[in-house]
Amino acid sequence: MNRSEIPFTSQFELFYEKLSGNGLLLCSLDEDGRPNPMTIGWALLGIVWRRPICAVMVRPSRYTYGCMEATGDFTVNVPPESLAAEVLFCGTESGRDYDKFEECNFTALESAKVQSSGIDDCLVTYECRVVQKNDVAPEHFIPEISQTLYAEGDFHRVYYGEVLSVSGDLQRIEAEQTRQAEETDDER
Repeated sequence: MNRSEIPFTSQFELFYEKLSGNGLLLCSLDEDGRPNPMTIGWALLGIVWRRPICAVMVRPSRYTYGCMEATGDFTVNVPPESLAAEVLFCGTESGRDYDKFEECNFTALESAKVQSSGIDDCLVTYECRVVQKNDVAPEHFIPEISQTLYAEGDFHRVYYGEVLSVSGDLQRIEAEQTRQAEETDDER
């Protein structure tokens, strides 16, 4: 792939578009140093504590939780639409049971600033170092959220990752945006 360093703010729109669609791929290393991708549909990207931050949420019951606790870093990867089946797999199967990188034929991307691998098959990779983490406080939710999204408990831990590096394949990003624009035109 033809990757280069890109500005933190350059792909906000793509980040949020994919997050609200099939999802993004959060990747961290397991205890054997094996990259473990997990699909996420909830995340925040912005400025906190005067730093570029990507906040992600992981439930303690997830295999990824132990990975995040062990490494203290992670990557968030923005997949193209062509990886929809792989994104679904990574969101429905556990790294306890599968080597998801192998199952999905992902190519590991060596990170420049963190231990956790990126996914070279993705359009954009955000490399993040955990600078703060906390557990959500169930008593502070409005009933609508706690009753619908946490009916069985298993409340998330929020990881605030300082974005240390962002890389992307600008040609593939442009091709993806062109494809999406053509799809939108066809729907009109």
